[in-house]
Amino acid sequence: MFRHSTIEFHTTGRGTLDITRDIQRTVTESGISTGLVHLFLQHTSASLMLCENADPTVREDLERFMQKTAPDGDPMFRHRSEGPDDMPAHVRTVLTQSEMTLPIADGRCTLGTWQGIYLWEHRHAGHRRRLTVTVQGE
Repeated sequence: MFRHSTIEFHTTGRGTLDITRDIQRTVTESGISTGLVHLFLQHTSASLMLCENADPTVREDLERFMQKTAPDGDPMFRHRSEGPDDMPAHVRTVLTQSEMTLPIADGRCTLGTWQGIYLWEHRHAGHRRRLTVTVQGE
């Protein structure tokens, strides 16, 4: 059996949004006890990550790393249709991930104690982001 749904999130700009509860709720509401959940973010300037959830400085450090790796306004980037953060946002997405698959047991994602699921917005402005969630199992 499988369930397919779309969740919409509104970001406030560059940074991370904890979506763990939304995913856990969607998995629980699917009625599937054992199986897999696949998440697919339908965007090219935001990504998903499984990350430390206890200490927010981990995500802050990751943001600083990305700022150094793909800086806004870098003259090497020709694609600037939507501003100086346009191409760096695409680079960040390619370097991270737009999808992930997680195991389900007892009707919940089997995350580790310190793991959380985050939507990582790579643009400075807030955006409406759509996430396709497919839960399959029994």
